[in-house]
Amino acid sequence: MSFQFFRSVNGQRSSFEIPAFGVELTVELPPDASDNHALTILETVNAPGSGPPLHRHQQAEIFRVLEGRYLYEVNGHRFEADAGDVISIPGGDAHGFLNISDKPSRQFVMILPGIDAQKFFSDLNELFMNGKPDMATLNAFGQPWGVEFLGPPIKP
Repeated sequence: MSFQFFRSVNGQRSSFEIPAFGVELTVELPPDASDNHALTILETVNAPGSGPPLHRHQQAEIFRVLEGRYLYEVNGHRFEADAGDVISIPGGDAHGFLNISDKPSRQFVMILPGIDAQKFFSDLNELFMNGKPDMATLNAFGQPWGVEFLGPPIKP
């Protein structure tokens, strides 16, 4: 895997909010910074009590908790993660997480191979702007991306 020169400069990064999931997402390294879109790097800020729906996809994800506390579920196994913890989720594993602290929590996320996270999450946010979609609609959206939505966000 090789990379082109890329510098993520504060104030020039691609950041946006996804209110339906209570997350602010910043693309730190876009997929086109590596050959064959090998890697995407994100930083997320999750509101208290928020997290994505339970889902799976072929990309592996590596999370490093930067601040706060999360509840994770991976293939039915639940555990808590604190600042400094690193979680590696293989592609194809069912997973979700939830910010269980009383303030915003942050994570550094690597996605391998990379995806156009800005497009995916912006389009997903638009889907939720018209109200919470049913599972069939969510999965129709996720199909071209190789994402299968399995259920609502996990609960404590």
